[in-house]
Amino acid sequence: MTRKVALVTGGSRGIGAATAVRLAADGADVVITYARSADRAAAVVKEMAAAGARGLAVEAEASDAGMLVAAVERTVAEFGRIDILVSNAGIAPYGPLDEVTLAEVDRCLAIHARASFVLAQAAARYMGVGGRIICVGSSLAVRVPYPGWTLYAMSKSALIGLTKGLARDLGPRGITANLVHPGSTDTEMNPADGPDAEDERRFTALDRYCQPEDIAATISHLAGEGGANITGSAIAVDAGTTA
Repeated sequence: MTRKVALVTGGSRGIGAATAVRLAADGADVVITYARSADRAAAVVKEMAAAGARGLAVEAEASDAGMLVAAVERTVAEFGRIDILVSNAGIAPYGPLDEVTLAEVDRCLAIHARASFVLAQAAARYMGVGGRIICVGSSLAVRVPYPGWTLYAMSKSALIGLTKGLARDLGPRGITANLVHPGSTDTEMNPADGPDAEDERRFTALDRYCQPEDIAATISHLAGEGGANITGSAIAVDAGTTA
């Protein structure tokens, strides 16, 4: 990925941070977005620099379409191009169906579905042959093994249609679009030692959580030369949750 430029949303922690560092280690220069934690985003940029890459952190709330487009424009302005987009920023709303509010529905769809569309549309304007668009979904878009996740599953399921549509729209230009579905992954949002971790492990075939680096490795493959002929696909990295 030498001389490639990537934009990773939600890159200050978890899967986003691991992905940014992995792409940097693979030779790309990387811009990350963050919503609140400037200090943590700066720490990730330092990690990328240690890997020999140029990095930049840009504040952008995933529910704000204008800020997302501005992040794409800033990437191009600072680095002259954008080759890889990783739409990762997300939230994890959970609770009884009867208690979900319309405001929560709108926010969740904005952060997951609308943001991914807006980012892809903006980034594709600057991408040439070899461009890569990768969205981070969820195993819950494929299998919902327990209640409370209807809104989240719906919002992540929208990325399946987005990915297939992008693959057709952008394929003639040599740009690929793919989706990675993580399962239970050891992050602050869902720690492997959390109160629900034991139950979540029971749904996996391997009886273990994934690590953020596991997801990042698959994203890196799709973003690199190995992903040249993979498009319109949804790839599970979930320890067998959807097996």
